[in-house]
Amino acid sequence: MYTIIPLFLGNIHGWEWIIILVVILLLFGGKKIPELMRGLGKGVSEFKKGLNDAKKEFDEGLNETDNDSQKK
Repeated sequence: MYTIIPLFLGNIHGWEWIIILVVILLLFGGKKIPELMRGLGKGVSEFKKGLNDAKKEFDEGLNETDNDSQKK
């Protein structure tokens, strides 16, 4: 299942991307695309923020474990 997506995206070349972009433009219109991109950007930034928060909590947990083991 996971290998289908990269193979599908790997087979799309020049004109096919242009056709896809034209279809998206026709479906959503010129006014909706900036709103969609803005929402996508916010989603990506929230995802990155969540990853950084999770990494920070994980690192803090490791540091606490190391400090506890050194005290004993």
